Amino acid sequence: MPFRPVTSEKLSSAVVRQIEELILRGILRPGERLPSERDLAARLNVSRPSLRDAVAQLQSSGLLSTKAGAGIYVADVLGSAFSPALIDLFARHEEAVFDYMSFRRDMEGLAAERAARLGSDTDLAVVAAVFAKMETAHAAKDTTQESQLDAQFHLAIIEASHNVIMLHMMRSMYDLLQGGVFYNRQIMFKQRTSRSALLDQHRAINAALQARDPSAARSAVEAHLEFVQRALMDQRSADHNETIARQRLDHETGG
Repeated sequence: MPFRPVTSEKLSSAVVRQIEELILRGILRPGERLPSERDLAARLNVSRPSLRDAVAQLQSSGLLSTKAGAGIYVADVLGSAFSPALIDLFARHEEAVFDYMSFRRDMEGLAAERAARLGSDTDLAVVAAVFAKMETAHAAKDTTQESQLDAQFHLAIIEASHNVIMLHMMRSMYDLLQGGVFYNRQIMFKQRTSRSALLDQHRAINAALQARDPSAARSAVEAHLEFVQRALMDQRSADHNETIARQRLDHETGG
């Protein structure tokens, strides 16, 4: 017969499963510190020995890590997405930037379409809240904060699409973006007109999502990322032309 005796699940196993699910769904993020042992045991309503057993299992599986005297953290599991050699290759070859933009356009267009259909009201409220912060940063001309919120806005859409594979994959891609591997947004968007255009594009994306219009949300994301790609191409062309112009000036002035 195919039946097996029913056994009660160990408390530590239930804790492991809950923390694994929080990491899988992107709620607990790489580098995030867990509450203290006493606090976490109280929140989970388990004994501290059961919690220690669960933490040991999660450390063994590579999902949690400890820092001496600083507590327990979610491991940097995103670091394994690309090898250091491949990251270096991306940084040295221009074509990787434009392949990256094409990949983002396809993936984020799909994510926006899914978010408009499947995202909860709370998911869309998160997107709207991040966009409101973008407007504030734009008005304050805080380009650093604006760039950070730009990434948060797009990740909030991906989170609202409720596809955990896409979520972790795109987080690893944004980690490289924020590290300047693909391009430096502060340099690329230094023109005031570009910053205003970007804000308007994010406004259109947010409006389509709040209206729960999948087609409009996807189109708005695709239009935005096509604009970014054109801006990158224009900036690189301008930099190249400036180099040539300086060579001509040096030649004429005997520099």
